[in-house]
Amino acid sequence: MNSDLQGRAAHVAGIRERAEAEMGKIGVDQAFIDRLVETFYARILEHPELGPVFDATLAGRWPAHMEKMKSFWSAVAFHNGAYGGKPVQAHVGVAGMSPELFPKWLALFSDTLSDIAPNEEAKAWFMATAERIARSLTLSLFYNPALDDPGRQQG
Repeated sequence: MNSDLQGRAAHVAGIRERAEAEMGKIGVDQAFIDRLVETFYARILEHPELGPVFDATLAGRWPAHMEKMKSFWSAVAFHNGAYGGKPVQAHVGVAGMSPELFPKWLALFSDTLSDIAPNEEAKAWFMATAERIARSLTLSLFYNPALDDPGRQQG
């Protein structure tokens, strides 16, 4: 059993090393992730629709949220296990959140990446990842399979 644990640890370490190498090739390091999170959330607060939703939810907790988002993006990029939260549960019941806000969130994220990403490859990687996250959250929070029931269609 000990060799199984050692094998798993080596496997996980290999995944992390490959992720770090891939991110390094496109100019992404922890300093970039920190800058991305700080720049993006500063812009979120200034956004006329996104700002009020985020600020109402995170009032008094912004520093902790910023650290959590840095850990989240670090875990996503580097596969380092830095984030242990539950994104869907964290967003359940947020007042004012709607599916229509996700495209605005993505557009602001894209604009932020256009301004600060080290290159187009890094921007493309982060955008593809953000789009998957937005799609997953939208489906998890708002999708109702009953609405897709052809028997409910009225013609």
